[in-house]
Parts: sequence; structure tokens; C-alpha cells
Amino acid sequence: MYAIIETGGKQYKIQSGDEIFIEKLDAEADSEIVFDKVLAVAGDDGIKTGAPYVDGAKVAAKVVKNGKAKKITVFTYKPKKNEKRKLGHRQPYTKVAIGEITA
Repeated sequence: MYAIIETGGKQYKIQSGDEIFIEKLDAEADSEIVFDKVLAVAGDDGIKTGAPYVDGAKVAAKVVKNGKAKKITVFTYKPKKNEKRKLGHRQPYTKVAIGEITA
């Protein structure tokens, strides 16, 4: 059984037992969260899609940790103008362990 959920402006295909990295949530580590924006649920009896969300479908998950991704370097310049800028960025994330999918 798998489901497609929406969180942080992105869509994820998940199964029970998966660990995924999503956009940062306001949740502490080891806390339980529920995703109710379920776009589709597939099981043995076929696939159910919502318009836009499936009624009564929920995904229970547990927050493993909050953290930051590796640093990326952003360097912009304009040739022959002596104009340059160097920036770094670390995207915050939340690591989530998927528990039970209920349709």
C-alpha cells in the first residue's frame, strides 16, 4: 500500500516504513504528526484519488530529527564590471518516519 501526500508545497510517494526528508515543520523530535492532505491512496483494491484530497485518508508519522542539509555555494558575477558576490545556503529539513496509512 502506498500514498501520495502533499506537504511543504511538494508531493511525496510514501509507503509504511519509509523515512523521508521534507521541508522543515514546526515539530519537535520524537513527536507524532498526521498528514491529512492525501492526494491518492493505492492498495490491493485499486487506487483512490481525491479532488483534490481523499476524504478520510490520513498518514501517521513520527519526526526523527530536524536539521540542515549540506552547504551549497552561490556565486554570481558580471564579467568586466568587477562585480561579484559569494553566498552560502543550508536548507533546513525535517526527517520523518512514515507509520500507518489509513484510507
